[in-house]
Amino acid sequence: MLKWYKNLYVGDTAEKKKNKLIWKINHGAGVIDVYLVTLAKNPENLLEIFSANLLLQKPLRRTCPMIVGLAKGYDEAVQLVALMVQEVYENTKTADVRGYLKQKELEK
Repeated sequence: MLKWYKNLYVGDTAEKKKNKLIWKINHGAGVIDVYLVTLAKNPENLLEIFSANLLLQKPLRRTCPMIVGLAKGYDEAVQLVALMVQEVYENTKTADVRGYLKQKELEK
């Protein structure tokens, strides 16, 4: 079972089909040009961007960290990460994305 962030960040293009894309990803269907932003597996890093189709592989699906962003296209995923890091910095004056997202999830 994939873990989705409650306050999922979604790119403008992906917003139109957000629920359909999430359903397809959860059910192991392939999607075209959809990228996910997750917390990095390595705590030294902030976030990771990868194609949602990598989750068609069961070992990767089982070990997938919490999904915090959904984007249509790689460029949109990069913009989404920049927006997330900027939001974290503006609110905390640090780059602790992991801590900020966990705290934000607990608040709501």
